[in-house]
Amino acid sequence: MNAQALKDSWRLVARSGDEVPLFFYSALFLMNPETRDLFPVAMASQRDRLVGALGRIVSNVDRVEELVPYLQQLGRDHRKFAVVTEHYPAVGRALLATLEHFLGDRWTPALAEDWTKAYSLVAQVMSDAAADVSKTTPPWWEGEIISHETPALGIAVIRARLNYQYVFRPGQSASISHPRRPRVWRFYSFANAPRQDNTIDLHVRMVDGGVLSAALVMGARRGDVLRVGAPVGDKLKLSPDMPGDLLLIAGGTGLAPLKALVEQVMYEGPSRKVDIVVGARTSRELYDLDALSKMAVEHPWLTVVPAVSNDPYYRGARGNAVDVALQAWRGQQVFVCGSTEMAQSTVGRLLDAGVPSEQIHFDEFTSDKGGES
Repeated sequence: MNAQALKDSWRLVARSGDEVPLFFYSALFLMNPETRDLFPVAMASQRDRLVGALGRIVSNVDRVEELVPYLQQLGRDHRKFAVVTEHYPAVGRALLATLEHFLGDRWTPALAEDWTKAYSLVAQVMSDAAADVSKTTPPWWEGEIISHETPALGIAVIRARLNYQYVFRPGQSASISHPRRPRVWRFYSFANAPRQDNTIDLHVRMVDGGVLSAALVMGARRGDVLRVGAPVGDKLKLSPDMPGDLLLIAGGTGLAPLKALVEQVMYEGPSRKVDIVVGARTSRELYDLDALSKMAVEHPWLTVVPAVSNDPYYRGARGNAVDVALQAWRGQQVFVCGSTEMAQSTVGRLLDAGVPSEQIHFDEFTSDKGGES
């Protein structure tokens, strides 16, 4: 395969912007009407991004060794959409039709053969991974909601009990779906370490236009059954051989995976001291402070510092979470989680303050991962 030709041709196609996914899905649904259910209207923004990601992945097939773990994860995860092996050729045909349409005279038999080979390789990796994992795990787990609280406006703390054993690490997340939005999935981080009773905690903030977050915050009730995808993510991994104490910096519901790390230390034994700075704009948004304060009373190695940035009447620590956290930095490993803006600005501030980059571990989320995750 001519890898450079793949890259150059995709760059040309991508210049057409929104017209590319519009043509792709039109071709896909015309040629294979049964695939329409895989891409409901509620997924419009996600499916448009999928086309862009598909083009970038296939055109970078020369880096297949780097892409394999990611492709395998995609293959395993897409089972929750009822994607089966037979769907991959349909997507491939639509992709080739899209390329031919936008490339015009530049679409040659040699280029068509290269794209066919590249897509076939990507599809094979994904379908093989899906087939392998299907032997041992379901496409999703079901979790009955046993507790649903709204401790602050627009924020819900949910506890669900899963129907089968669910193995995950603190700091990971999973895609979640609710019966009110049966084909809409968003990623949410677990707010707990694994427990013997097979329960998980989710912190959900309702975001503008977030159809699933609205359903989870305003519409979910005890007894509802969530669908929970396989766990993913390794950016906030706390391994036993990681040295030193911890400084955790949370923004909004970015608290969830960091609270899971606190539970991990609690279960493994207090071999570390942990300082957690919880940032919010106003004191009303410190939605989980009571639970954290109780943990701090029970565990002397844990220090909880709420930081409020936009409330002149707040009597505690005031300012951005990172500025408050730097006052407590004594060489600890630093974990950061929050919105994309919060995470990026916090990491930049930490680096400027002299925190070594190898001691900074962070995750960020957008409306699809964090606020809607």
